[in-house]
Amino acid sequence: MKIDVYNPDNYLNGIPHAQFQWLRENAPVHWHEHPAGGGYWVLSRHADVMAVSRDFQTFSAEQGFVLVDDLPESTLEMARNQLLGMDPPRHAKPRRAVISRFTSSRLKALEPQIRTIAQEIMQAAQGKDTLDFVDDLAGDLPTAVICQLMDIPRDMWKQIRDWSDMQTSSSDPDLGGSEEEVLQASIEMGTYGFELACERKDKGGDDLISLLINQQVDGELISEAEFASLFVQIAVAGNETTRGLISSGMYELLQRPELYRALEAAPEKLPAAVEEMLRWTCPLHYFRRTASCDTEIAGTPIKAGDKVVMLYSSANFDEAVFERPMGFDIQRQENPHMAFGHGIHLCLGANLARMEARIFFEEFFQYFAGAELLDAPSYIRSNSIHAFKTMPVRLLPR
Repeated sequence: MKIDVYNPDNYLNGIPHAQFQWLRENAPVHWHEHPAGGGYWVLSRHADVMAVSRDFQTFSAEQGFVLVDDLPESTLEMARNQLLGMDPPRHAKPRRAVISRFTSSRLKALEPQIRTIAQEIMQAAQGKDTLDFVDDLAGDLPTAVICQLMDIPRDMWKQIRDWSDMQTSSSDPDLGGSEEEVLQASIEMGTYGFELACERKDKGGDDLISLLINQQVDGELISEAEFASLFVQIAVAGNETTRGLISSGMYELLQRPELYRALEAAPEKLPAAVEEMLRWTCPLHYFRRTASCDTEIAGTPIKAGDKVVMLYSSANFDEAVFERPMGFDIQRQENPHMAFGHGIHLCLGANLARMEARIFFEEFFQYFAGAELLDAPSYIRSNSIHAFKTMPVRLLPR
């Protein structure tokens, strides 16, 4: 079998399951040529992905960042200041700052606010005959939630989403742009975050920006410059992954009306269903690490400086871990998926995304009797982001 897990065109129909299965069975640590020269190791098995995720001392996120493509030096320095591109000890302070603001008690206190946002989105959709589920429903909730949490003016919400799309979907001609445009979007977004941090320093606000910029971690405050990079990561992650989870999850339910009706009748089953949606849709195909010393993975020698790519969307279908992995089972009991990564870089907003998805479906079931697909959804052209670009539907009134 010809293996090419780099070409974004190979993801236009979703996860290339046949290639990933072949890799798991025949070459779980696979050397893959890069079109710009050189290459990288591809890990397809759950156990290997988890092992590398845990071993931050051997496998660095900071050396070269988390994308398989080498970034220009100017962009690389800025990317390394994002939490997902830091290694310990730099990683500790900003991570603890964010964790303290996403505790279970704080999330529980946010639930009424998120539910109100979801209800407003459903009410706005009621008057429309047809719409794009991705943009008009699934995308509106995470954008509104993260922007309200950070008290970003409403007239900037669309700009936040546009900046996010430009950075995550640069390989898609409908969403991305040139290398210069992507860099400019990142700079503009970081600058905006820096300005917000400066405005709210020592002002005593209770929005997420004020809480982060004015709290001490190990006796130190998060600086405005540190927050600028943190702002980019929070805003981008808060938009992209949850939008993909909700739209892809709804699509799988619409393909299986009996499951849709089962959840509609028993919404208390949604938490387990959301976990299966996460496993199945896996918003990110991969993240990269760089070997900081000579080592080995599953008996394969890895040299210092080698790129190592963890294929989450392969690990989530590993037959050694998941019973009937190609079955969409909303009652799956054992579900150690890696949709949010693993280890010290486990997504900090994971439980917020889970809550948003659960509330979205709870409210959708209340407002609508269902939805009818008007055409097949189209995927973002990307080897890193796994999400729909469009999903035209007709909502069925209740």
